[in-house]
Amino acid sequence: MRFTVSEARDLAARVMAGLGHDVADSALIADHLIDCELRGLGYGGLARAISIAERLARTGDHRRAIRTLHETPVSARLDGGDQLGYLVAHRATQIAIDKAEATGIAVVGASDTWYTGMLSYYAEMAAARGLVSVIASNASPWVAPHGATEGRFGTNPICFGFPSADEPVIWDIGTSAIIHAEVTLAGRLGRQPPVDVAFDAEGRPTRDPAAALAGAFAAWGGAKGSGLGIVVQLLGIMAGSKPIPPELAGFGFVIIAMRPDLMGSADEFRANVSAYAEAVRGARPVEGGAPVRMPFDRSRADRQRRRDLDAIEIPDEICRQLDAIVARQPASETS
Repeated sequence: MRFTVSEARDLAARVMAGLGHDVADSALIADHLIDCELRGLGYGGLARAISIAERLARTGDHRRAIRTLHETPVSARLDGGDQLGYLVAHRATQIAIDKAEATGIAVVGASDTWYTGMLSYYAEMAAARGLVSVIASNASPWVAPHGATEGRFGTNPICFGFPSADEPVIWDIGTSAIIHAEVTLAGRLGRQPPVDVAFDAEGRPTRDPAAALAGAFAAWGGAKGSGLGIVVQLLGIMAGSKPIPPELAGFGFVIIAMRPDLMGSADEFRANVSAYAEAVRGARPVEGGAPVRMPFDRSRADRQRRRDLDAIEIPDEICRQLDAIVARQPASETS
């Protein structure tokens, strides 16, 4: 089904409002979900709203206000109050930006949250204010370390963001061979994930989404990616998560934000980032290959293309499930 961008955002906001979020929080979550759709990451878009509803139905609503547990001029630690990660990470990022602008550098951690979303969303926030950022978020033990078949760390994204004289440079990756949301969406749509990315509960390779979700995903990049996933898990522990968080709960999020003028001219740094990005793009491609891209170039181009078209395609089955969620809510909650 095709939606305009405004229609898709309104649907996401109505679902979030029906799940108990106020108008401002519903709009913030919807903006994050629709940014996923615009960038072609549908598994983290409106389909994620279904997963949010399912998680709340499974656990009940135990949300508390986000609060600050510890704070210094250059740091803070937040208790996420079992709130959705889009809200907790956004709050942590805002605090990190404010502190880094004032002092030059800031480290902010948050725990007791879940579904943090695209870390690049927060890196763009920091880059828009001229800040370099390093961001990490751990998760439930869905991913097996290299050489194993049992989960010991999350899909554990890590992200770096750099402001430039034009478009920021952002690199945001998960440390698993496939993202949890991709497997979940494959199951909803009756599809199979690729080969060699998941194990079932007995440790056998599988392409069955349900078996993969009951087992573990492979680490991305072999031993190197596995090591990076372990590092992210430890950073989440530093933020206050348990060593191995429970299912879709207790995630840890860390953001470090830095002013580039800590080490020299901010204007010169931004100009050099832009110059380097153009040098990378100008590298000779392999024979018959496409022009070389910088990280985030594809996402940026896809987002602009869909905005220009004012169109987002959502699978019919996802629309049906979203409509069912909205229909279950009292009219006063969804108006």
